[in-house]
Amino acid sequence: MPKSKEQKQKTVEELKESLKKAKSVVFTDIQGVKAKDLVALRRKIKEAQGNLKVAKKTLIDLALKETDQGKEKSLKVKEMNGEVAVLFAFEDSIRALKSLYEFSQTHESLKFISGIFDGLLVGKDELLALAQLPPKEALLAKLVGSLASPISGLINTFQGNIKGLIIVLSKIKS
Repeated sequence: MPKSKEQKQKTVEELKESLKKAKSVVFTDIQGVKAKDLVALRRKIKEAQGNLKVAKKTLIDLALKETDQGKEKSLKVKEMNGEVAVLFAFEDSIRALKSLYEFSQTHESLKFISGIFDGLLVGKDELLALAQLPPKEALLAKLVGSLASPISGLINTFQGNIKGLIIVLSKIKS
């Protein structure tokens, strides 16, 4: 049964509100994904502080035109193939994307199309690269290790000279 004009306007308003709050937006093709799998995916994305919304392409385009996310982009949802779902990430831009990526590994009918990260339009390849990044904590640990490594080397060098001096002095003493 077709939606009434009021229902469509409500959907556009919900999409606009989500677009304004979202740190990142990802467009996916969900054609062929079963309804029960979609429910499980929504639950998984909600745990990652995200939201998955399925709407008509024209309604998504209308919401994009009326927000900052879509004004300067050459993004046309109408031109995308398949049935489009929109992933909104509210807290962590990458965490919700990772949930979607993990789901796509077991459900090959889900395909990435494009996305908006920090105001930049990114393609399918960039989305896949972002989804495969290690967790934020692991990246921070690598950064701290890289920053601490030269200092540790310098300290070990200084300690080596002092140890050598102590060994020489102990040999002279005995």
